[in-house]
Amino acid sequence: MKKILIVDDDKEIRDLMKRYLEIDGYEVVVASDGHDAMRALDESIKLVILDVMMPEITGFEVSEAIRKHYNVPILFVSAKATEQDKFVGFSVGGDDYLSKPFSFSELSLRVKSLLRRYIQYDRATENALEQNKVNTIDSITIDLEKGITLKDGLPLDLTEREFRILKLLATNRGKIFSIQSIYENVWQDEYLYSSANTVMVHIRNLRKKIENCPENPKIIKNIWGRGYKID
Repeated sequence: MKKILIVDDDKEIRDLMKRYLEIDGYEVVVASDGHDAMRALDESIKLVILDVMMPEITGFEVSEAIRKHYNVPILFVSAKATEQDKFVGFSVGGDDYLSKPFSFSELSLRVKSLLRRYIQYDRATENALEQNKVNTIDSITIDLEKGITLKDGLPLDLTEREFRILKLLATNRGKIFSIQSIYENVWQDEYLYSSANTVMVHIRNLRKKIENCPENPKIIKNIWGRGYKID
């Protein structure tokens, strides 16, 4: 039974989500704020449902804190649903964004989709992990088995999606991946028009962390009109 953590300061919504997800067969733990969430989080949690607008610590701040310690899918739920809100959500490590109000059937589908994507991705990369557990690119060392990335020997704080993009490109040296191909491989979901921006935001953030000069990247190269690659 997969365990899900729900973080929302609205007790009524929190309890309703818990009830419906338990009907779906999940074990559910709840937290009313960011502090409670970090205390409740451990390796047994397989997905976090995170409200954005909470007192003291916002959901975006909680997401950043989670990403420093755990690689777990994060689903934001919020009444704030502008493109800028979603941009920030993905930038701080979110994997999906569900706008309030929502139906619980939609919540159920999003949860199943996120969990399925993570499982499918892990299976798809299993052979590559066995064949080449450590990958080195200039000053970057990628431990594919442990999910750790180092720069000059120091650990980098990559989000789960950033690591997956890096892993995809690093284990297929010289191969050009289109934006659509990156999205379909990493997100394991149907590519939509808005998906291009999602991929580019993640690559921009990834470059800021791994490149010495993100404005003139040497590791993740953009092949004009075709996509991205690592040589």
